[in-house]
Parts: sequence; structure tokens; C-alpha cells
Amino acid sequence: MSGAAAVANPFPGYSLGTIDDQIVNPELYQSEKIHDVYATLRREDPVHWTAPIGFRPFWSITKHADIMEVEKNHPIFVNRLRTYLSPIQGEEWVKSMTGDTHLFRTLVDLDDPIHMKLRGLTQSWFMPPNLKKLEARIAQIAKDHVDRMQALGDHCDFVKEVALWYPLRVIMMILGVPPEDEPFMLKMTQEIFGPGDPDVAAQTAHKADTAAFGASGEQTVDLMQTAMKLFEYFGAITADRRKHPKDDVASVIANGMIDGQPIGDREAMSYYIIVATAGHDTTSSTAAGGLLQLLKSPEQLAKLKGDMSLVPNFVEESIRWVTPVKHFMRTAMQDYTLNGKKIKEGDGLCMFYWSGNRDEEVFEEPFKFKVDRNVSKHVAFGYGVHVCLGMHLARMEIRALYNELLPRLKSIELAGEPKNTLANFVSGLKTLPVRYKFA
Repeated sequence: MSGAAAVANPFPGYSLGTIDDQIVNPELYQSEKIHDVYATLRREDPVHWTAPIGFRPFWSITKHADIMEVEKNHPIFVNRLRTYLSPIQGEEWVKSMTGDTHLFRTLVDLDDPIHMKLRGLTQSWFMPPNLKKLEARIAQIAKDHVDRMQALGDHCDFVKEVALWYPLRVIMMILGVPPEDEPFMLKMTQEIFGPGDPDVAAQTAHKADTAAFGASGEQTVDLMQTAMKLFEYFGAITADRRKHPKDDVASVIANGMIDGQPIGDREAMSYYIIVATAGHDTTSSTAAGGLLQLLKSPEQLAKLKGDMSLVPNFVEESIRWVTPVKHFMRTAMQDYTLNGKKIKEGDGLCMFYWSGNRDEEVFEEPFKFKVDRNVSKHVAFGYGVHVCLGMHLARMEIRALYNELLPRLKSIELAGEPKNTLANFVSGLKTLPVRYKFA
């Protein structure tokens, strides 16, 4: 196995340790300097044995083709043992709290056959034929949020006023939970995906158990507290839907049956959580990230406004560009050769999707944002049995938002410095100040 010294440090004057330490460092994801790390690995060592300080070692998978190969071989590369990067102390903390490797038991934490059985409970809800029935309601929610943006005057923070709340309202509508609970759900989502972000910490009333995430010792969000609050909240939803089922996803989950038996409480609670959190945060990040690229490239904005038939291309390019889920992990269940490297049984592999979506061998000029790009090969939604359950909904939401927003805008520009969340797993913009005029 090649060690950390096998690859050159792309930041020789930057005190970040080896490239192994850099690839897990959330600060580089916040600055997007991580792309220099990815490019170095794609070029020099695309299947790289990685041993960051404070983490269990793993293979970094940075090429598109290698990511796809791992995704396709789901019986060999499993989810259940290690789903995302966490420091050793964080893993030990979760195990001490749950006796398991995961805080939740969501679809992304499980393997077949239970994964597919649970997925099958709601899959029809998130497929295009059913979503078509929701199209008018989603379009109205998009209009409500653009109306709010216009009512704010000539400037706002697009993330805080539009991108955070719009997909949250959609997913709450689909789940069937009341709009007045949106602030609570937004707070829970931000704590789950950005526990180390200082702005998330500032909004959090409780301080973290310092053993929760141990690499830096700077814990800010007690994820067990967050999990308990979510379990309590969705426990009440379950009890209600079992007595009074409705035409919503919460009722499907609450009354779900696997092999003739009701699904377990932990599985049910985790199901709600993955729908509510992942279905919101990733869409929010993509909607905001796409707009930022339009502001950085006015000619692309003009092209899109001049030909609204390009909106689906723009949406797909935004998803490729932002790649809100930066990685997922797998564990090899047998020895395997991947791109010439000998993967051993029990080895962890981290698929860096953001790197795969900048692969020069797959995407022409991958570091240019093009609203007319025909993107058909990005890996932002994963692939195979674990492909994102909500991908069709995410596309529909972003299309609806921009179909409403763009024709009404006379002009729009940056009005301050955009900032990204401090996270290496699920991340995106947390502020996007804009100045605008409506037609």
C-alpha cells in the first residue's frame, strides 16, 4: 500500500499536514481548495491509501470510473460498516451510545435485503408519475418564495431567505408535517450535517459532549441530543398516523410493514430523518450554488434567461457543480483489485463524488459552469441500488424555482461575500448576499 508521502502536497506553504489530512479537512471544503487535492490524486494516485491523523485508514477513490465500479458492486462493497468519514473518537462515541456503528439506521446505512425492502415502502412516492401530481403545489411553493424575495426589496441573503426555506416547505408538505414546525426541522437539519460549523454552533442552545467528535476536540453540537429530539418529534408523528393515516409519506412510514411485521421504531425514526434532512439540505445547497455560478458568469445567466428550455440542463449542471453530498464510504467484504490496487477484505473505501464530477476524462472543461452542458454522467446522486431516492424531486424543485425566478428578474448581482458551511460530508453555501431588481 502506498503511504501519504506517495503524493505531492498541493499546498506546500499551507500547514495542513499530509494530503491524507487535507482530504478530510472541512476547512478545504469550505474554501473549495479541496479541488486541488482531488486533482492531484486523480492524476497521481486515484486509488490512494489514506491515513489521516485521528481517522481509521481507508482508500480514497477519486476517479469517476472507479467510483462507478464500486457503486455497481454493492454485494462486495457494503454500507453498513462505515457510511461516512468520522474521526475514531466520533466512531467510538456513536458505538458507546448505540452499540452500533451508526447513530441512525437510514437507507444509506443499510444493505440489501433490508435496504431494498425499506426503500420499497416509499419509492413510488418519489417517482415521476406521483411527483407529477405534486407539480402544481411545488410550483406554488416556488412562487410564494420568489414573492417573498421580491417583497424584501432590492437585496437579501438568498440562502437564508429562499434556498433554505423553499425545499424545506416542499419536503414538509410531502411528509405531511405542519409548516409551523419548519424552524425546528431546519435547526435539526443544520445540526446533523454541520455539527462543526461555528454558525450552527452559535444557534445551538446545548454544548456538545467533547467526546463526540474527537479529532480537534472542538465539539459544538451534541448529536445525541439532536437525535433524541428528532426521535421524540417523529415518535409523536408515528402515533398520530397510525391512528389517523393520511395521504402523505409520514403515514406510509408509520404503517410500513416488512415481511409481514411493522418496521422497527429505530428504522421508522431514521426513515423520517433521512427524508426530512437529506431531502432538504442537498436541494438547498444546489439551488443556491447554481445561482452563485450564474452570478459569477453573467454570460451564462444571460444565455439561460434568453432560452428557458435550458433550465433542465442548468439544473443538472448545478447538481454536478455543487455535489452537495461530498462522499460516501463502503467496506470491502472480499479482496478486490480496483484500478490496479489490491483492496483487502475489511478495507474501507471513500468515494469522493465531488472529485468524480470534476474528472477531466469524463467532463469537457470540468471547471467551467455551462448552462447548456449535456450532463448525463455525474455521480452526485450516487449510482446503483443506493442511487438517491429523492433525485427526481430535487430536480423538479430546482426547475420550479428557476422557472419562477428567472423570468421575473430584471437584474441580479452579488452584494457580499458568499460563504460555505464547514463540513466535509454534506455541505454547500450558508450565505449568498444578492442585490436585484424585479421586472
